[in-house]
Amino acid sequence: MSEIQQQIDQAVKANDVVLFMKGTPQMPQCGFSSQVIQILDYIGVEYKSVNVLANEEVRQGIKEYSNWPTIPQLYVKGEFLGGCDIIREMFQAGELSDHFAQAGIKISQPTQS
Repeated sequence: MSEIQQQIDQAVKANDVVLFMKGTPQMPQCGFSSQVIQILDYIGVEYKSVNVLANEEVRQGIKEYSNWPTIPQLYVKGEFLGGCDIIREMFQAGELSDHFAQAGIKISQPTQS
């Protein structure tokens, strides 16, 4: 495993919720990253964000790590959950809040089930 892969792996495993995104939560640099931030903030889950635009090796490395070609990428309890489309669909179906609750991750919004 390369050094950048080890750094990504450490970030994914050391944090309950990690979002690899373009930009920062305060200044997302793409619409898809912005949508995922809005969903996470609405649900009220705490997360770590990693700005892939700050490091080209991380930007490429995360795609290899997950075998997923696009960014943003959301990880929950060390597992890749999905990109923007999957997160949006889970949120709209009420499944995202349930997923966090089942993973033992505190949210400020009640589950929708």
